[in-house]
Amino acid sequence: MPFVKVWIHLVWSTKNREPYLTDETRQKVFVHIRENARAKNIHLDFINGHKDHVHCLISLGTDQTIEKIMQLIKGESSFWTNKNRLCKTKFEWQDEYFAVSVSESTLESVRKYIANQEEHHRKRSFGDEFEDFLSRAGFQKLKDKEN
Repeated sequence: MPFVKVWIHLVWSTKNREPYLTDETRQKVFVHIRENARAKNIHLDFINGHKDHVHCLISLGTDQTIEKIMQLIKGESSFWTNKNRLCKTKFEWQDEYFAVSVSESTLESVRKYIANQEEHHRKRSFGDEFEDFLSRAGFQKLKDKEN
């Protein structure tokens, strides 16, 4: 039996960063995501977010990929949200997402960061946060070629 522990911090937003995730809706969606993850054998350690985005801390299983987990979590939760009519209009997640590995030594600080989303976003927009994530992780946005 293999022993694997690979921690991933996942971040994704609502389509066009619409503020669909009101306080009440957000909690219902997060409870459902947690239950769905458990049913699909996805180890979801921590989840939180704000009006237009979600943060999750997960541990990958030996037969799981980030792509498959994101498909299972995002696809199923948007279907469930629409089926239960939690939003006045059609609910969708944006296609893009952010995923970065987390070392065992920083797990507590990542959990605290995820837990404090409401406080964090009183001072900073999700757009700014996302750009900072990309920059700190060393991602570069593609730019149009200059002739």
